[in-house]
Amino acid sequence: MPDLVTKILLEFLSLSKNLLVLFLGISFFISFVQAYVPFEKVEKWMGSRNPFLGNLAGALLGFITPFCSCSTIPLLVTMLNRNVPFQTVMTYLFTSPLLDPWIIGLMAYIYGVKVTAVYTITTFVFSMIIGWYLDKNNYKDQVRNVVVKGGLPEQDERRRKSLVLNIKESIKETIDLIRSVVVYILIGAFVGAIIKEAVPTNFLTFISDQNQWWVIPLAAIIGVPLYIRLSTMLPIAQALLVNGFPIAPTMALLIGGAGASLPEIIMLKSIFRKKLVGAFIVSVFLMATVSGYLFLVLEL
Repeated sequence: MPDLVTKILLEFLSLSKNLLVLFLGISFFISFVQAYVPFEKVEKWMGSRNPFLGNLAGALLGFITPFCSCSTIPLLVTMLNRNVPFQTVMTYLFTSPLLDPWIIGLMAYIYGVKVTAVYTITTFVFSMIIGWYLDKNNYKDQVRNVVVKGGLPEQDERRRKSLVLNIKESIKETIDLIRSVVVYILIGAFVGAIIKEAVPTNFLTFISDQNQWWVIPLAAIIGVPLYIRLSTMLPIAQALLVNGFPIAPTMALLIGGAGASLPEIIMLKSIFRKKLVGAFIVSVFLMATVSGYLFLVLEL
């Protein structure tokens, strides 16, 4: 038992160190670069009469706003109140918790470029398709009249003009961000260390030997009600993969867990009527399941 505890602690320290160093580096880089991103153009694209451009803008906004599933709500309502096209808003709702630059960098470090590329393209495209489908079938009528304080990201012209100021602000934002997610990273690293060192490999092997065509949707179903940030789930998923758990159901669990959660669903019920809430849950489940099947077919 003492040896097992020591192994878990050493793995936890190693995993935590690697994740935190990578997180700090990527977060600072993204914060620095964001000062030069033309958010005002993104806003114009979101209001574009061209449905594809508006939808694409919603996906891009979700990509550059590193929110968990619950944190997307204030900005979501702000966009609805500003009469941003419905499909754009819904696309943002799906992409925001699943895609952001530092998560993509972290995934590339853990899983490799090929797996990360498939994950990014699949979730990005699937989110746009869902947004289009919900708009096409008039789900906009299922939105309640709700006003919540919140604002779209605004450019700081001073940071554009002053390199020193941009560096200082980037450091400050990185520190603020690490404070908000460090607990989730450490929890994920700790659970990942336990899975890697303590979970019997024969249990994971048993699951691996099962027919993945039913394991994948089961993993998606398990993931949807969980409140798991990607920063927490990634090290857990890494530990599962190291111990031989298949990547396809792992990705289904990851997408289902990060794409929706019970707290978010409860919050959405105050904004959406039951039909749209149900459509949201089914959409996350389908995205997680189809993505899992894609990983299975591609044999990644």
